[in-house]
Amino acid sequence: MDEDLFSLGGDAPAPRTLSDRNVDHRAPLAVRMRPRSLEQIVGQHSALEPGSPLRRLVSTDDSRTAPSSVILWGPPGTGKTTLAYVVAQSGDREFVEVSAVLAGVKDIRDVVDQARSRLRTVGRETVLFVDEVHRFSKSQQDALLPSVENRWVTLIAATTENPHFSVISPLLSRSIVLTLEPLARTDLDTLVDRALGDDRGLGGAVTLTEDAREALLRLGGGDARKILTSLEAAAAAALMKESKEIDAATLSQAVNRAAVRYDRAGDQHYDVTSAFIKSMRGSDVDASLHYLARMIEAGEDPRFIARRVVIAASEEVGMADPTALQVAVSAMQAVQMLGMPEGRIPLAQAVVHIATAPKSNASYQALDAAIADVRAGRGQGVPAHLRDAHYAGAKSLGHGVEYRYAHDAPHAVVAQQYAPDDLVGTRYYHPKGHGHEELTARRVEALRRILDSAPPPPRPEA
Repeated sequence: MDEDLFSLGGDAPAPRTLSDRNVDHRAPLAVRMRPRSLEQIVGQHSALEPGSPLRRLVSTDDSRTAPSSVILWGPPGTGKTTLAYVVAQSGDREFVEVSAVLAGVKDIRDVVDQARSRLRTVGRETVLFVDEVHRFSKSQQDALLPSVENRWVTLIAATTENPHFSVISPLLSRSIVLTLEPLARTDLDTLVDRALGDDRGLGGAVTLTEDAREALLRLGGGDARKILTSLEAAAAAALMKESKEIDAATLSQAVNRAAVRYDRAGDQHYDVTSAFIKSMRGSDVDASLHYLARMIEAGEDPRFIARRVVIAASEEVGMADPTALQVAVSAMQAVQMLGMPEGRIPLAQAVVHIATAPKSNASYQALDAAIADVRAGRGQGVPAHLRDAHYAGAKSLGHGVEYRYAHDAPHAVVAQQYAPDDLVGTRYYHPKGHGHEELTARRVEALRRILDSAPPPPRPEA
C-alpha cells in the first residue's frame, strides 16, 4: 500500500486494458495514481475483506464461484471505477467501459457480441464496466440481462443512486450490491501524502501546510477524485509563483468551493430534504440552516425548498404559532418574484421562524383522524336543520327547520348539533398547549362545553 494511491479516474477515457509499463504524465493526477491491485487500495475494508465478492472476482482459483454481476453503490470519489479496473487487470481480462450517458442498446449488444466471440475464440474473459448505470433506460438494462445470465461478461456497474430504486428488478436479482462508504480521514491523509511524494504524482515538487491540508480535505467533501484534482490545481498555482509550498491562500486561489455531495434526483436529494424537515421539526435552527445552504449550493430548485418550508409551517408548527404559515407563504412568493440568489434571504427567515417556533401537529393529525373515519364509513347524513333550505319544498322535508343563526347568540356561539348523529361527541382536535395553542386549547374546551349542552335536533316527520 506504500507504492500507489487510491483514486477515481477523473474524466479521462477508460483504457481497454491496463498496463503498469507506461505512465502518461499528461493524464490527471487521479488517473496517474490509480492502484493496480486490491492491496494498493485505501479504504473500503468491508468490501475487500477475504471471501467478499470483489475478492472472489479477482481470484483466478475458480471463476465458477465468482459473481457474474456486481453493482457498486456509493458517493462520488469512493473507488467504484478503480475497483472495476483492478478486477479487470486480474487474470488478464479484457476491460470495456460503457458510459450510460452515451451508449444505446445497439452499443451494448455490440460489446456483448464481441465478448462472446473473444470468450469462444481465445478464451479471454471480458469485464464490462457500466458507469452511472442508473442513467440507463429500462430497455438498456434489459439488454444486459442475457450477458449476465450466461456469464458472457463480468458486469461491474457503478451508481451514486440507490440501485433498489434505479436498477430494474431482474438485473438487481442477478447482481450483488456492494455499498461503498466515504473514505475516512486517515485514508484521505494517505492519499494526499502519496500524491505529494510518489513519482507518478507530484514527486516531491511541493509540500502542503497543515492549514492547507485541512482546507483541502474540507473542500473535497470526502471525494478522493475532487481532493486529488484540487491538490493538482493548487500545486500548479504554487509552482507558477515559484514556491514549493502550498499554503491555505494558494489553495483558496486555485479552488474556492467545496464539493457538495448532493444529487437532485437521487438519494442525497431525499436524505438532505429529510434531514432539513426533521431539523426544523426538532427546533435545531443551526442544522436547519446548514441543510438549507446545502440544497441552495447544490442548485436545488428554490421553489421545491419553499414548498417544503410551507408544508413544515403547518405540519410542524400549526396553531402553536399561526404566523409561521404566513411567513412561509410570503417567503415562497418572494422566491418566485426575486429568484436566486436573493431568494435565499426570505427562505432563511422562514426557516429560522419555523425552527424556533413552538411546535404542534394537532391540526393535521385531527384532519387525518377525520379522514380515517370517513374512509371507514362513519358519518351518517347531515342533520336536517343544517341542510340547504334555499329551494321550494325544502322546509316540507324538515331542511333548515329550527336552525339557529350563530351570530344571534352571545359570543356568536349557539348550542346545537353540528356533527352527524353517529359522530356526536367525537374529538379529532387535541391541542398540544404549546405557544399560541395554549390559548386555543382553553377556547376549544369552552366551546365544546357550550356545544355539548345542545338538545337533540328536531326530527323531520315521516
